[in-house]
Amino acid sequence: MDLNLKKFEVWFVTGSQHLYGDDTLRQVEDQAQQIAAAINDHPKIPVTVVHKAVLTRSADIRNLIAQANADNNCIGLIMWMHTFSPARMWISGLNMLAKPYVHLHTQFSQDIPWSDIDMDYMNLNQSAHGDREFGFINTRLRKARKVVVGHWKDEEVIERLNVWMRAAAAWQDGQGAKIARFGDNMRDVAVTEGDKVAAQIQFGYEVNGYALGDLVERVNAVTDQEIAQLIEEYEASYTLTDRVKEGGPARANLLEAARIELGMRKFLEEGGFKGFTTTFENLVGLKQLPGLAVQRLMKDGYGFGAEGDWKTAALLRAAKVMAVGLPKGTSFMEDYVYHLDPAGMRILGAHMLEICESIAADKPVLDIQPLGIGGKDDPARLLFEAPPGPAICASMIDLGNRFRMIVNEVDTVTSPEDLPKLPVARALWAPKPDLKTAAACWILGGGAHHTVFSQALTTEYIEDYCEIAGIELVVINENTTVADFKNELRLNEIYYHLAKGI
Repeated sequence: MDLNLKKFEVWFVTGSQHLYGDDTLRQVEDQAQQIAAAINDHPKIPVTVVHKAVLTRSADIRNLIAQANADNNCIGLIMWMHTFSPARMWISGLNMLAKPYVHLHTQFSQDIPWSDIDMDYMNLNQSAHGDREFGFINTRLRKARKVVVGHWKDEEVIERLNVWMRAAAAWQDGQGAKIARFGDNMRDVAVTEGDKVAAQIQFGYEVNGYALGDLVERVNAVTDQEIAQLIEEYEASYTLTDRVKEGGPARANLLEAARIELGMRKFLEEGGFKGFTTTFENLVGLKQLPGLAVQRLMKDGYGFGAEGDWKTAALLRAAKVMAVGLPKGTSFMEDYVYHLDPAGMRILGAHMLEICESIAADKPVLDIQPLGIGGKDDPARLLFEAPPGPAICASMIDLGNRFRMIVNEVDTVTSPEDLPKLPVARALWAPKPDLKTAAACWILGGGAHHTVFSQALTTEYIEDYCEIAGIELVVINENTTVADFKNELRLNEIYYHLAKGI
């Protein structure tokens, strides 16, 4: 799966006017090119930054916006007013703009040249009030955007641009993305349901169900040679237990797991899918629940949701795109068991099988163990634990009148003891500000039991994505109290009800 973000472009757009003369405009153009080139060349920047000619007329602005809207490689724009650019000339262009954008409030020179500053310098370096003019018209038009303030060489500025670009890349990746559902939602479960039409309108991706027989057809067509080649990859990548090594009592189950992975890959690749769901309640024609296959497909960038949870599958795909090239991993997750010792309350996150190996602290162990659910043969799975460090758990829910994203910031910790009888991949974490507050707020907010768990991303990535998508975001962090969180939910209910009429 191609997850090279450099194929995406962010256009660097500079505003000015003709009042200052050609010499000043030439300087504006030259300095804008320098800034765009420096941002593009910075190792933290994941996409290609393309400088565009300085804009001074309404017609030129409209033409550029039309080009950006039509260019599939363009995922967004960086807007900067080098001098004063009267904002009425931006109105028609901004009203047309269908791509996300960030307002970079910067200045070419970091410092004021105290002994040399004159009116020529003042006329050239007018971002301090030029960007305020641009900011007003965006606010007047109710335009959602990210504002980044600081000198363009500052590492903090670069990092904030990096975060926004990754969110914009995830948004672009989702436009027309296809999520395949093998089987329906787990029966009688509420939170994994949702309005697929509303989701396609809001996020751009499409969700469709496919007969399990179509998948089984691909699985049954896999050759023994293909299986043998994949088994070699397993043996090179993981620590195999004696049960699954050649001659072991569960070797046949491992061969079948490889067959399922190859069939699933073929189905997803042929259909151009970027995510998928499964359910243990519909495995007709499969000999075991896909576990190892799901883990490895997630590692390669596919979104996944268990029990038909297509919203989490789509969110995981977006998170995978945002996390390309970043250290540490991102996975489907589920809050499973609590450790309620007052001396240190923790949440053990896991699932039946499907946790992505990108979050593994060490080389995963490949094993076959009983599942006890689904009524099929014992499935293959990778066993590991996530390393300690900060992380987020994110959940998206359908409230009927809108989508809500809920994020809990957490600290992943190492298990105090071994878990020799628990044959699943897992993560143990302490939620912020504490388990009681976090769990109460999560429940009050309607958060799902399925989440996207990421040690690669921070809340800012999800915030930028939600800003682009135009959906609600609530965050549970070290500053959260139950009373304040309740009030935020109440105020949000009013805002999103009224916003439909704005």
